[in-house]
Amino acid sequence: MRIDILTVVPELLESPLNHSIIKRAKEKSLVEIHIHNIREYGKGRYHQVDDYGFGGDAGMIMMIEPVFTIIEKLKKERNYDEVVYTSPDGEILNQGMANELSCKDNIIILCGHYKGIDHRIREHLITREISVGDYVLSGGEIPAAVICDAVVRLIPGAIGDETSALSDSFQDGLLAPPIYTRPSEFNGWKVPDVLLSGNPVLIKEWQEAQALERTKRLRPQLLDNQKEN
Repeated sequence: MRIDILTVVPELLESPLNHSIIKRAKEKSLVEIHIHNIREYGKGRYHQVDDYGFGGDAGMIMMIEPVFTIIEKLKKERNYDEVVYTSPDGEILNQGMANELSCKDNIIILCGHYKGIDHRIREHLITREISVGDYVLSGGEIPAAVICDAVVRLIPGAIGDETSALSDSFQDGLLAPPIYTRPSEFNGWKVPDVLLSGNPVLIKEWQEAQALERTKRLRPQLLDNQKEN
């Protein structure tokens, strides 16, 4: 997989994309992540990438020319499955979407900034808009890092035990059950006996019941979504 991230603040992506699972996936050549500074394609002596919007509203807007230039340059080099824009009014990122994106070969992620981007970019260049929540951030770099983390960890070989990702929260539409490790008793707090029983059938039944109970209690809307689907 190859992910190209377009941003005006590349420094914000250096740490999250160079540590932990993403770092190991890159070292194993499972994923390539290339960060492109949009300012290098800006206009004039000062590499301008933003301007005032028509209509008189406050706030600067990312200009169409630099973004168009870099996307067209990348498209001439390879085919892209998705050109994603990180937007607060996009689809809410969920596990199903992460699963889908992890099967793609090449993805561009455009990070919004300032007041937003010229809407013609969204109309003609973007294939998918993704939000990480119903709130506004200073830019799309953090959402881009979130998308990368959610997607890359699903690539086969990215994590040591590939079955671990299959038991994560939301993979089956439910929250994950409680998890424990040694010691089995600490400060008078005990691990549930069933997990120490060695009986895989009972353990599985307990985990499924706990997952359902936690989802009903903490995120009941997930069960509503399943009914709708």
